[in-house]
Formats: sequence, structure tokens, C-alpha cells
Amino acid sequence: MAGSLSPVLFGAAYAGRYAYDLIDEPSYDAAFSRVAAYGGFNVTAPFKMDAFRALSEMGCVPEDGGTGCVNTVVHRPDGRFEAYNTDIDGVVGALQGVPAGTALVVGAGGAAMAARSALLRLGCRPVVAARREEAILAVLPEGARRGEDYMLLSDLPCDGFASDIVVYTLPGSAPVPEGLPLEGAVVLEAEYKKPRLATFPCRRYISGRRWLFHQAVTAYRHFTGEEPDVAAMESAIARV
Repeated sequence: MAGSLSPVLFGAAYAGRYAYDLIDEPSYDAAFSRVAAYGGFNVTAPFKMDAFRALSEMGCVPEDGGTGCVNTVVHRPDGRFEAYNTDIDGVVGALQGVPAGTALVVGAGGAAMAARSALLRLGCRPVVAARREEAILAVLPEGARRGEDYMLLSDLPCDGFASDIVVYTLPGSAPVPEGLPLEGAVVLEAEYKKPRLATFPCRRYISGRRWLFHQAVTAYRHFTGEEPDVAAMESAIARV
């Protein structure tokens, strides 16, 4: 997608050994027709669920962490496709050193599901909050309970509900919901191009660039089987 910083990160990691192109199309199918011959590709929002479905129909078994989304696809020389959700590692890496605790995930899209999976891995108890109950139930495991596993944004502020971690995945174009428990929380915002929460009072704010960086490190390993030059990647993303 236009404006992505992935070419900056992978360009630094590849150091000229491989090409990394930015392809912007109106649909996943249109983009796939252009990248199918590549050795691998990343998928950005809003096509991560589309990629999961399409690759599953092709016989690929995505390693999606239960999210129903993939963002990293490897095309092996024998023609097989492998698909992964490295956004989970992106969230785990971005929250490195943050103690486990109660967590609120704002949104119900692909980024939110990756965040929920990552928080579970970190030992947190995540609650998903979005505007529509149908959207939440469509992505959460069967039997999810309102008030324990999810809530509506209209429920906030909620008496007695506080959060140690808030992962905010709404796009930069969306208005910030009222009542978010930010002040005492570590806040990780997925949107890094037009962040909305960077100036809100909170215990600590973590930019979505950290999420992007850590997911790219894992994606590089899948693409190449090698360890990336993380110092070069850090330096490159700090310059833009």
C-alpha cells in the first residue's frame, strides 16, 4: 500500500541483494496476479483476511495464530506457498519488557486479532472492544462472553474497568472513541502514518513503527532463512 515503510526496512535488511517493490492495487486478487511469481510478498490492510482465504483455497495451510489473517507469504521454488502472520511477533516485540496484565484491544480487524493473539502469548487477559457486536463475534472464538472477552466501545467508560495495556488498531481516519482507559496504561498504536493517540496522557506510548519493525524482522527470516541486519533496519526507520 502506498506510504508503507516496509520498502525502507527491507531495503536496509537486503542491502541490495534482493529487490523489494511496492505494489498498490484495489484488491488482493489484482495484487496477487502481479506478485505470484515473486519469491515472497507482504500483505497490508485491508487485504490480510483476503490473503488468508485465497491461500487456504489454494491448499496452503497458513500459520496465522488463529487470527484468520496473514501478512507474509513465501513462494518456494517447488511452487508451494507458505503464509504467516508476523504481526503477532510485531506486537510481542513492541511490548517487550512490558509486564503482563489486563489488556484492551481496540478494533476487530486483522491487526486487532494479531494483537489479541500476541497478548495471550504474553500472558495477558485481552478484552476486545469495537463499535459493533456482530463484527467482534465474527472474529472471536465461539462462546466469547460480553464483559469478559469483549465489550462495545459504547460501554466505555466502564466502572471498575482499568487496563494495563491498550493496543489501538483503529485507522487514523477514525475518531478516537470516548472513555478509553489510557491514562494509566501502556499504549501501543498500530497506525504509524497518522497516529491519533501519541499526545494522549498515558503511562507510556509505543509507536506502531515498533510493531512494523519487529514484524519485518520475523518476515525477513521467513523470506531468506537468515538473520537480518537489525542495526541497519533500525537506522533506516529512524531516518524517515
